[in-house]
Amino acid sequence: MAKDIKERVSSTLLASRQNIAEQYQQVRRFSERLCEPLVTEDYVIQSMPDVSPTKWHLAHVTWFWETFLLSEAVPEYKSHHPTYAYLFNSYYNSLGARHSRPQRGLLSRPTVEEVYDYRRYVDQQVLALLEKIDERQLEALAPIITLGLNHEQQHQELILTDIKHVLSCNPLHPAYVTRVSAGETHVPALQWISYNEGMRWIGHEGESFCFDNEEPRHRQFLPSFQLASHLITNGEYLEFMEDGGYRNPLLWLSEGWNIVQQEGWDAPMYWEKQDGCWWMMTLNGWREVDKAEPVSHVSYYEADAYARWADARLPTEAEWEIAAGDVPVEGNFVEQGLYHPAALSSPPASGKLAQMYGDVWEWTQSPYTPYPRYRPAKGAVGEYNGKFMCNQFVLRGGSCVTSLSHIRSTYRNFFPPNARWQFMGIRLAKEV
Repeated sequence: MAKDIKERVSSTLLASRQNIAEQYQQVRRFSERLCEPLVTEDYVIQSMPDVSPTKWHLAHVTWFWETFLLSEAVPEYKSHHPTYAYLFNSYYNSLGARHSRPQRGLLSRPTVEEVYDYRRYVDQQVLALLEKIDERQLEALAPIITLGLNHEQQHQELILTDIKHVLSCNPLHPAYVTRVSAGETHVPALQWISYNEGMRWIGHEGESFCFDNEEPRHRQFLPSFQLASHLITNGEYLEFMEDGGYRNPLLWLSEGWNIVQQEGWDAPMYWEKQDGCWWMMTLNGWREVDKAEPVSHVSYYEADAYARWADARLPTEAEWEIAAGDVPVEGNFVEQGLYHPAALSSPPASGKLAQMYGDVWEWTQSPYTPYPRYRPAKGAVGEYNGKFMCNQFVLRGGSCVTSLSHIRSTYRNFFPPNARWQFMGIRLAKEV
């Protein structure tokens, strides 16, 4: 979804009918590949209201294809099950009533097997549609297909972040997959990379796909600033903890301090102290905290408090985007199969940024608001991003469970400031 969902088309999707079908099948197969380590019981648990069962994710992305592609493009289309539109609609109010989000874990039916049947049915219908339509129709449908592919990639990330929370609630500390930790490595000294003031262009440009919240491209004046050369590590965050960071109200925003008191926060999410040592739950199982790895699963409030303690601040999203513009989009993404933030393997070259992409989503101090002259797309797809532009903060860069093909320098993720279950971390900024 970009300037207008009816006009913006990914050039790769227009290359050929076969290419579209292959991209569709590749994305759909990857969703199911991520579920291969799971057992049936794993699919159905909802461990908190923000977490959705794996089964629901698989069904919801299928409902998206059914609702926004098949129902619009195939007049004679018949749904696999008429009630699925009620069960698997997420937040599209204009499409009718839907099942309560906090109660998704109460649905024992449809079964996991029936959800996979639903996916196969819709896949057959989509591929049949792609085979029979002409080039004019193909071009007209390409924008919604592109959106559907990116939407499913977003839920692939959620499948992993949500199942991590589910498994963390189990005293057996089960692993999603087993991986051997690389062990602690030497963390290079943090450098400060300087950027001069000036009027800069922010936001997406070109004809490649982007979400509507990345546009319109616009100018913004940025004072001179500095950005930290790498992400804050577990070891650096431990120094904040050991210095009483969670006990010092002077470091915290008022609402953040209230949550620290109410929830008893004293460490990042998934950390627990045993016999004097900090341990963490990972998708690879239960293990001791590696001080060299980027700290993860911290809220905006924690990131902001750490920045104050470090005599720094969080970057604005414009600063992050300008700094990232010349950095190759590469790093520790879901394709690496680590499913965990990785320690910096080698120091960055002098004056260069490291870990800008992958590993952890980086909190910015910027509230999630529309860019100047922003207009949501027409119809139900207009509910995709725009209506959430309130009481949330922007994160940038992707994480270890984001697809490499899904991320770019203008990508705007967003979450409320108390959220922690996503792979969220910290990069510092400073005034010059």
